[in-house]
Amino acid sequence: MIYVFDTSSLVVLKNFYPTNFPSLWSHWDALVQNGTVVSVREVRAELENRDSTDFIQEWVKRNKSIFMKPTPDELMFVSQIFSIPHFQALIGTQATLRGTPVADPFVIAAAKVKSGVVVTEERLKPNAAKIPNVCEHFKIPCTNLEGFMSQQNWSF
Repeated sequence: MIYVFDTSSLVVLKNFYPTNFPSLWSHWDALVQNGTVVSVREVRAELENRDSTDFIQEWVKRNKSIFMKPTPDELMFVSQIFSIPHFQALIGTQATLRGTPVADPFVIAAAKVKSGVVVTEERLKPNAAKIPNVCEHFKIPCTNLEGFMSQQNWSF
């Protein structure tokens, strides 16, 4: 199973400092190395754009290869997402005005094309244009970091 991580879950993961949770990071790095954990380049851009936590920035630099460029199939799926007017709100007005990266549709598309699971801290909200809502609409599995850890049978 492939897990496609959203920025929000990586931001939560940074709270588990490597010096305090070495076994968690050992398990995490093993999944990154074997391709179970992936993300998209837009997540990397979001992290670089707003996160100044030194160890996360260093981790991102060491693991650039997991932040993949979208494939043609993924880009086609992004257009499917945006063909639904309500889901066009995935790109907020502020992001549009500021030209800041927006990863959500690319995370969803990567999970769809790779038959993976989206990992995000966003929650399903009625009538919202949030990652879990889009995933539910397209029948893409979606969980949060805690759910991911449970699926991996992690216990620390």
